[in-house]
Amino acid sequence: MMDKPSTTSLLRTKSDQLIEAISAAMGATKSPVSEAVGGPESLSRKSSRRLAAASPGRSSSSIGKNTHIRKSRSAQLKFDLDEVSSGAALSRASSASLGLSFSFTGFTVPPDEIADLKPFSDDDIPEDIEAGTRKMKIQAEPTLPIYLKFTEVCYKVVIKGVTSTREKEILTGISGSVDPGEVLAMMGPSGSGKTTLLSLLGGRIKEPTGGSITYNEQPYSKLLKSRIGFVTQDDILFPHLTVRETLTYAARLRLPKTLTKEEKEKRAIDVIYELGLERCQDTMIGGSFVRGVSGGERKRVCIGNEIIINPSLLFLDEPTSGLDSTTALRMVEILHDIAETGKTVITTIHQPSSRLFHKFDKLILLGKGSLLYFGKASEAMVYFSAIGCSPLISMNPAEFLLDLANGNLNDVSVPSELEDRVQIGNSDRETGNGKPTPIVVHEYLVEAYESQVAESEKKKLMAPMMIDEDLKSKVFSIKREWGASWCEQYSILFRRGLKERRYDYFSWLRITQVIATALILGMLWWQSGGDSPKQMREQSGLLFFIAVFWGFFPVFTAIFTFPQERAMLNKERSADMYRLSAYFLARTTSDIPLDLILPVLFLLVVYFMAGLKHEADAFFLTVLTTFLCIVAAQGLGLAIGATLMDLKKATTLASVTVMTFMLAGGYFVKKVPVFISWLRYLSYNYQTYKLLLKVQYKEKNDWVDGIKVGSGVKEVCILLAMVFGYRLLAYISLRRMKLHSGA
Repeated sequence: MMDKPSTTSLLRTKSDQLIEAISAAMGATKSPVSEAVGGPESLSRKSSRRLAAASPGRSSSSIGKNTHIRKSRSAQLKFDLDEVSSGAALSRASSASLGLSFSFTGFTVPPDEIADLKPFSDDDIPEDIEAGTRKMKIQAEPTLPIYLKFTEVCYKVVIKGVTSTREKEILTGISGSVDPGEVLAMMGPSGSGKTTLLSLLGGRIKEPTGGSITYNEQPYSKLLKSRIGFVTQDDILFPHLTVRETLTYAARLRLPKTLTKEEKEKRAIDVIYELGLERCQDTMIGGSFVRGVSGGERKRVCIGNEIIINPSLLFLDEPTSGLDSTTALRMVEILHDIAETGKTVITTIHQPSSRLFHKFDKLILLGKGSLLYFGKASEAMVYFSAIGCSPLISMNPAEFLLDLANGNLNDVSVPSELEDRVQIGNSDRETGNGKPTPIVVHEYLVEAYESQVAESEKKKLMAPMMIDEDLKSKVFSIKREWGASWCEQYSILFRRGLKERRYDYFSWLRITQVIATALILGMLWWQSGGDSPKQMREQSGLLFFIAVFWGFFPVFTAIFTFPQERAMLNKERSADMYRLSAYFLARTTSDIPLDLILPVLFLLVVYFMAGLKHEADAFFLTVLTTFLCIVAAQGLGLAIGATLMDLKKATTLASVTVMTFMLAGGYFVKKVPVFISWLRYLSYNYQTYKLLLKVQYKEKNDWVDGIKVGSGVKEVCILLAMVFGYRLLAYISLRRMKLHSGA
């Protein structure tokens, strides 16, 4: 159908050229070159350069010219030399569309001009900047080839209801294989089990409930983690880190200890150039509220995070989702480049373009957890035609296959066997337009595959693979080692944490909030003094507010820490990037320098405006006390967030807890009943309030506003116990958190 327009265009071009050639042969007296160029000068290198520079086109208008020129060139190549009698006429006819003419007789094109005038091809079309500015080649580093084979894989999940539980079957009898150097694509509608199968093959979820998965004829082991790269569907990256920083930190954490820091950083730079990210290497990744790199570049960074370790197996969950067709095609070409280095690539794909579909070596088509096709992607259409399902109109093969997997037979021929199954007038077996229902279509496709293909494929899979024993043993020969020592992991994660969160801590909104509060407090308690008991009572209100404000603020900041980073923690821990202890300590201590700056700024304003004790040691003790309160409150927030891992529940519990601690803080209620007096020992507000009173009034009075001011040792010990106790609870909660990897 698509040949008609091009044929018509070709004939029209030939006709125009022939008419011009005949008229030129009859009446032309001038030199052919002079006629076309407009002067005696021959074709110069400069003019041909201008032509070549103009022809590829960087705008929409020049692309149209490109198409016309390419069609005309095609007409030139097929032009019959016998149709014209003179060389000059042939010259004019062949170059009419270019606005140039020269005679084939007595005119020689210089060798360096031939490259400028070569026929156009698809390679002349400029690539999308989004997809990369050049053909990227992945480094062919030696890697252990792994042959992946899976037979009769089944997977069930238990769904717990209010009154009962039931099992839901996600996958049923899935079989297939993929060898090094191949790209296997998994297709199917949403909910067909693609991601579940990918996670099973990648070892990200527990073993299947049925069937077997082997790697070089060996079962899965945690030792395989260092040989597997897994790119999740969601781009899980830190938004405030640049592309270079993201890949450099990944290299330093994941590459073996045998490499130096410089070698690891060089590997990160190599990956940046391999994936065509050099243009944006110093740009922040970005996120929902931060501008950064584009979607295609972000996806390539995720791939770079995995190929940086040179894996033998690379799994990708819908790497083309959200990308335009050109960028998606470029992404799949990158996967082919990776596979060509001897790696095994498995990816899920959702409704690829026709060009994309033909790039895959093997294909798995899933429907409702069942296998509808496994084999070469190029033979899929042949197979479905053989069972009676053929598109009635020109259709993207991927679209056709997804329609079949959904049970949709619109614009698809209905097999005679399937028509026989549908009883006339039976509403359960046919739709309103007389087509079989999706359930009937699904049953037919499953049975057709089982009867025609499955048995032969199973025999191939059951036959032992001709793999050297050396390859089998090497799968588990390496020890499970960390890419960096504990101290190096802590140092890297500490610096990464500082770089990532400095933007949040020093946002203008947060700084304005702290300074505005400090100014309001300073004006309300302006030079209040603290000499008389009445002045002390008034100032004690200010000291209590300081204890409450810096006990409330950090809790609700720390609550978000682990719930928001859970996806990143799952991803990096599943890849064995670092020890949990190193991450936890780096995560909690990297906040400390940032947490100290704003309170100091706050106290510099309030302390001197309110006329508190004008002594250096009193000021620094006030800062230290406030800092102890912040770290203790932060520990409470971390513990609540890590234990619940649900922001709504955590925020509710924190609100109740903070309100209780504030009421038991000693300012509102002087005499607390005995049966609930223990609350005061849990309230960091109370301990902070007592320490602030001691710093300001110890030398003046032992009792201030009904509270006895002691030595302060007990209060400091209680606050330190809170600092470490809450964090220990948070660490234990993280330890008990289940990772998708099963580690």
